[in-house]
Amino acid sequence: MRCDGGSVCACRGLRRRLKKPGMALYRPQEPARDATPCPEQPELHVFVYGTLRRGEANDINRLMPAPRYLGQARIRGALYDLGPYPGVVLGGEAWVRGEVYAITPELESELDRIEEVAPVPSGEYARRHVDVEVDGQPLLCLVYEIDARRVQGRPRIVTGDWLRRR
Repeated sequence: MRCDGGSVCACRGLRRRLKKPGMALYRPQEPARDATPCPEQPELHVFVYGTLRRGEANDINRLMPAPRYLGQARIRGALYDLGPYPGVVLGGEAWVRGEVYAITPELESELDRIEEVAPVPSGEYARRHVDVEVDGQPLLCLVYEIDARRVQGRPRIVTGDWLRRR
């Protein structure tokens, strides 16, 4: 049985909100008193902007368990070319383009390993949960942000799109 997407869901103690203009989804709150048990956890989402994008060296679609593509997306930030891969520093006025996928906790763990945030963090990337714009709507996603010290002196990708860097 799937969650019906109603306004109240007890999964992981989160209140699930219906998608409405200007409203973020899956915002942590107090567990709802009127929540009914949900047979599945809310979806996890990840925004990928570099080598995890479709057709790139670490294409997320080749990982298991397979993610579900949700669409093109963008986030506020600055994208930097670090040679074989990029890094994003969140914030500012510029847009960084990428893709959003629904993922399982198992795939999230694999992504943490690829980005070297677990089991032993390298300090290069940090996990962030931020609103990403998908089809004009905000969606809370996991984003791997580069440590700003790592991009000093590196070229900025002014298009904000790793696929159009050259």
